[in-house]
Amino acid sequence: MKFSEQWLREWVQPADSEGAWDTQKLCDQVTLAGLEVDGIEAVAGEFSGVVVGQVTQREQHPDADKLSLCQVSDGNETFQIVCGAPNVREGLKIPFAKIGAVLPTEDGKGFKIKKAKLRGVESFGMLCAEKELGLSDANDGLMELPDSAPVGEDFRDYLGLDDKIIEVDLTPNRADCLSIAGLAREVGVLSKSDVQGPQVEAVAPVIDDKASIEVLAAEGCPRYLGRIVKGVKVNAETPLWMVERLRRSGIRSIDPVVDITNYILLEQGQPMHAFDLAKIDGGIRVRMAEQGEKLTLLDGQEVELKDNTLVIADHSKALAIAGIMGGEHSGVNGDTQDLLLEAAFFNPITIAGRARSYGLHTDSSHRFERGVDYELARKAMERATALVVDICGGQPGPIVEVLSEQDLPVAADITLRNRRVKQVLGLEMAQDEVTEILTRLGMDVTVSGSGDDVSWTAKAPSYRFDMAIEADLIEELARIYGYNRLPVRTPKALTPLATAPEAKMGIKDLRRQLIARGYQEAITYSFVDPKMQKAMDPEVEGLALLNPISTEMSVMRTNLWAGLIGAVSHNLKRQQPRVRLFETGLRFVPTEVDGKRELIQTPTLALAVCGSRMPQSWSAQDEAVDFFDVKGDVESLLARTGEADTYKFVVAQHPALHPGQTARIEKNGKAVGWIGAIHPSLQKQVGVKQTVYLVELDQQAIQQMAVPAFGELSKFPEMRRDLALVVNQEQPVEAVFEAIRANAGEYLTNLNLFDVYVGKGIDPDRKSLALGLTWQHPSRTLTDEEVNDSVNAVLAHLEQSLGATLRG
Repeated sequence: MKFSEQWLREWVQPADSEGAWDTQKLCDQVTLAGLEVDGIEAVAGEFSGVVVGQVTQREQHPDADKLSLCQVSDGNETFQIVCGAPNVREGLKIPFAKIGAVLPTEDGKGFKIKKAKLRGVESFGMLCAEKELGLSDANDGLMELPDSAPVGEDFRDYLGLDDKIIEVDLTPNRADCLSIAGLAREVGVLSKSDVQGPQVEAVAPVIDDKASIEVLAAEGCPRYLGRIVKGVKVNAETPLWMVERLRRSGIRSIDPVVDITNYILLEQGQPMHAFDLAKIDGGIRVRMAEQGEKLTLLDGQEVELKDNTLVIADHSKALAIAGIMGGEHSGVNGDTQDLLLEAAFFNPITIAGRARSYGLHTDSSHRFERGVDYELARKAMERATALVVDICGGQPGPIVEVLSEQDLPVAADITLRNRRVKQVLGLEMAQDEVTEILTRLGMDVTVSGSGDDVSWTAKAPSYRFDMAIEADLIEELARIYGYNRLPVRTPKALTPLATAPEAKMGIKDLRRQLIARGYQEAITYSFVDPKMQKAMDPEVEGLALLNPISTEMSVMRTNLWAGLIGAVSHNLKRQQPRVRLFETGLRFVPTEVDGKRELIQTPTLALAVCGSRMPQSWSAQDEAVDFFDVKGDVESLLARTGEADTYKFVVAQHPALHPGQTARIEKNGKAVGWIGAIHPSLQKQVGVKQTVYLVELDQQAIQQMAVPAFGELSKFPEMRRDLALVVNQEQPVEAVFEAIRANAGEYLTNLNLFDVYVGKGIDPDRKSLALGLTWQHPSRTLTDEEVNDSVNAVLAHLEQSLGATLRG
């Protein structure tokens, strides 16, 4: 918002113990209070020697068609001036730069007026346009002054040009400062100075004509005022003081009625509108627009209204978009004789976003969207009426007000605690100072309690929409007291270092491990399709949502596979042939506990893999990933726990996994997860052509780690024996490993499978396992006899329990 410093100082004269505030201090204090000053600029350029002049005679230049030969008076004597402006005429009053005058230039050096000769005729000065004085960019003719301008008076003094234009950037919550009245209130509070605005008195009605007003959308327009003023002279001249104040606020003068409504907006902060009474059919109706209804706005743009738009209408058509812009048909023009003045309070929610939806942004919508004082409309109406009657004449009628009390905002009663002030601001403010600041801010304050238990109850004024909670009052105290005066203290806090238990692996470590093995993390919804949920986990009925986003997301997941399979399918359909995804999250399983149905939420880790084993490369063959690749990824996670030997992969059945390619993962005999290929029927249901391998692990179970313990390394040599055992095809290798560990003696240090053979020379129902067994004694060298005895014991047990034989 732009405003004139002179205008502001007519309302308030800020000063403190050091004296009156100059422009810079005024801007500094306003900025420190949260109303950031974006810029300060002079109202006009630096010039001198310019007076109010009057053209007393005009003749055509004898040697130039486009030049005029004028006689110009400065009140004492007459000067001959050669002028090329098209609007120069006899009787015109203009800015007159006499010989010796200095006009502003872009380089700041100034341009001095001297006697000149133009086409053989001497010229003793210069008649000025607005641009030549640095007032504006207008350069299409001389600046025309009103007939009342005193000839000979210094032009700077006449217009009060020793002034500054200050631009303030307001945050959306401070709509109360979008006016001179609001800014003056703020400056008065900051400087503890009295604020004296113009006295607004009620204008007595002269005629009995009343506006017919119906409010059919009271929620959007709780208060609407209308007043008829008859016999106005729209062609009257807007006073120069008003034109200048508008100009310095960035608003162009149009006609006196429009200028007055704009002036009220700037002065009081209340947007207003004036209708041509003759163009209104029947009376005013405030209603919601009908879908598709059309309106031509004041800027000539025709808009098609939406049914969520509040409009001001008569009995047959829309006249204006409420709080945004009036219509062209009912606007004031040169033929207007009777006015209907409008002032209203519109609910900010009703106005917010409407202007933008029509590609508009007006001064009116800017204020109504943020909130206008809901008690201001009558005062603004009286002020506007007085200005209309004074400038344009006319006979006012009584004010008609339609009010819906229940739809008006209610001023908040806010409790402020002294302890909270000390806690937040870090200082103890005197209780009287707190009371004084809140009172100066326009609040009704009640004090209760004493000492640290004192509290204030403040009722916010109608123009402070942003006052609602205790924190708002504390912010006001900090602003007015001065942010720069608040103490700077180092905060104290007990911040002990968080312990990182060795016996638990962090979720970040799990993620890093999987990312290192080529996986990418996915995040899917906790809500899934009930059909997919039933196919994945038919034995458990998922918890149905009361208000689902959609039917495809209406059940809480009992495992993470539904979301991951959807993500795999999504990637495959977008030409991503190799997909390796993992997700950590909760699964939700309804369970009966002590006769009550509870929802058990279990942190879970899930994997979904399909495509090639390795990324495409010249050094790798294009082989499809298989069960054992995925099992290796899982084993790498389990190895991080330091307890890999406690986990087993047990052949089992799962409704979502392929029979024969499924294993249950157990830890010390307790199930902690599943691994396997997707079931063919489920694969067909989701429309995936490739085999997808799925893994699900109880996250907490695999985060438990063995605490490392030091063991002394043996200095003595290892003894290794390789065995080729023939066992049944269905025999799990894990059973063979268990039998060997149980019978190989305490010095067996390593056991690994390095080959599996099926084919020629082997019974079709059996397979050959090549195993490496390593022994090592911690304090001496083992003998061949001791190792051979251990091997014989292992072979004897394997033959007896598993039917294993040595391969010949």
